[in-house]
Amino acid sequence: MSSLTLGIIDPFHPAILDEIRRAAPNDWTLSVTEGPTNEARAVALAGADMAFVMATPMPRTLLEAAPRLRFIQKLGAGVDRIDSAYCAEAGIGLARLQAGNNIPVAEHTMLLMLAACRNLPWLDAQTRAGAWDKEQVRGRNLQLHGKTVGIVGFGAIGRQVARLLAGWGVTLVYYDPVRAGAEDEAEFGAAYRDLDALLAEADVVTLHLPLLPQTSNLLDAARLDAMKPGAILVNAARGGLVDEAALVDRLRSGHIHAAGIDAFATEPPLGSPLLDLPNTIVTPHCAGGTVENFALVAERGVANIQRVLAGEPLDLAELVVPPRR
Repeated sequence: MSSLTLGIIDPFHPAILDEIRRAAPNDWTLSVTEGPTNEARAVALAGADMAFVMATPMPRTLLEAAPRLRFIQKLGAGVDRIDSAYCAEAGIGLARLQAGNNIPVAEHTMLLMLAACRNLPWLDAQTRAGAWDKEQVRGRNLQLHGKTVGIVGFGAIGRQVARLLAGWGVTLVYYDPVRAGAEDEAEFGAAYRDLDALLAEADVVTLHLPLLPQTSNLLDAARLDAMKPGAILVNAARGGLVDEAALVDRLRSGHIHAAGIDAFATEPPLGSPLLDLPNTIVTPHCAGGTVENFALVAERGVANIQRVLAGEPLDLAELVVPPRR
């Protein structure tokens, strides 16, 4: 197949669509959704041979509307919103991009961490309103220096966070289901802890795990209670990792000082009390979203499709469902 139709179902910014067009061969046709509805997405996929997806869910009902679809390239690591069981049943290949957004997500994690320490939303609102009370600030703000930061999930993103924190004068501890080797621990200056020990020790906890059955609600009420009093929680991974109702209670009580949240259990989180609390910093699941990074993501996604077309194997770390031959 020299020419193909690539389905695009995310509401990408025009600059991001331009990056996809630049990365794709000239004889590929882009079929771009005309709206954020499943009906519009189904139209975009109806004649698609391959598909790119970033954050839009791909349930069975949407996949059934794509009879020609052979392969889906997730432009990120998490595939929990794609019906992989149906993909296997229908012979639709599915792949992720490992470490495709580790740098921007790590930078965004730092943004949330610092904003939570410094009460940035409150500070911004007060300054815009004409307030200039530096003593109020002095009595509320925290600093990272001297803190213990616990990284939960020590893959590509967790390790990039560790790199960025190297010069901040913090103590690094980490938890991962698969412990890193001694050389990696020495390189990143991070000491292993089991999860409960990490939560009890860390002043800042940052989550970088995928959402899987074994990680769903990982930070439940009991584990939130086990966190160090006055700690900060940052979640730029998946919303389902945290019991949000329990988190609201701990933020209101002050047991958790503040939370920086980029991922929610339901997105968009309309009506969530997390949006109304003064000690939350919230962003729309955009930690990996930068123009510079997406150029590389698009190139890697196109390269994987070309491997599928050529019958070449994909990286086993990225392959979720093998494509039909």
